[in-house]
Amino acid sequence: MKRRSFIQKSALTTGALTLGTAYGYGAGYNTNAKHAFNLKYAPHFGMFSNHAESLEDQLRFMADEGFTALEDNTMLSRDVATQTKLAKTMQNLGIEMGVFVAHEIFWKKPSLTSGDLTIREKFLSDIKRSVEVAKRVNAKWVTVVPGHVDLKQSMGYQTAHVIESLKQAAAILEPHGIIMVLEPLNFRDHPGLFLTESPQAYEICKAVDSPSCKILFDIYHQQIQEGNLIPNMEASWDEIAYIQIGDNPGRKEPTTGEINYKNVFKFIHDKKFTGILGMEHGNSRPNKAGERTVIEAYKTVDSFM
Repeated sequence: MKRRSFIQKSALTTGALTLGTAYGYGAGYNTNAKHAFNLKYAPHFGMFSNHAESLEDQLRFMADEGFTALEDNTMLSRDVATQTKLAKTMQNLGIEMGVFVAHEIFWKKPSLTSGDLTIREKFLSDIKRSVEVAKRVNAKWVTVVPGHVDLKQSMGYQTAHVIESLKQAAAILEPHGIIMVLEPLNFRDHPGLFLTESPQAYEICKAVDSPSCKILFDIYHQQIQEGNLIPNMEASWDEIAYIQIGDNPGRKEPTTGEINYKNVFKFIHDKKFTGILGMEHGNSRPNKAGERTVIEAYKTVDSFM
């Protein structure tokens, strides 16, 4: 039975005929607006907060609009009760959990690049804590950013330090089937970071040589940093486990910038990608109308079949 039919039949048998009003979506909420997307696009909390207030209601709104995944970078910092409640809601709605950030990121000073054993132990402790959260919320992927460059060391030494930290982290993650995805970030938004390009991330993943160490290919960051999106994705495809979305300039929804997302998504679909694409961007317009614009934009760029 399709999820939509199941929800409608359940609503009838439980008397929940006023589902939209009961959850506070407002009079304009339409339970017949569900759309079947070709890929697993994952909104963030807050992206549709004008249509639904609580986190659980936002999940319900996402599901009824056809989204089948969630991305929440801050899941690690949420309390256990909230994590448990969100996991149960996602399970009931058929929503898959995307990435959350697995550790403290050092944006302004060297961390994993330094080789400092105290910093490494703190990182590994964060990874262990992330395993428990990932198991609680049924997450398969966690984001890792190696942090700032160490200007006192050559790039070769820094790379070796990062690889060693990641090898030890992978040993923690492997028994649980959890994958840390390394995210290269662009020089404009995050100047001075160690990991910036897909070939660099590819080289590191090959060196770590673990199923628990892969690439998070953020299309927004890589358009700024290196461009040549589809060829670079093709070249590093066997190490890509997760993808994030944002148009450039502006980091808003697809169709607002220069990236031909319909072609990019067609490439990803043709590669038979079954993972999640995190919608890590803002809304180009405010209020309910802006939220509806985001949904319509994804329908447009998803129509590549």
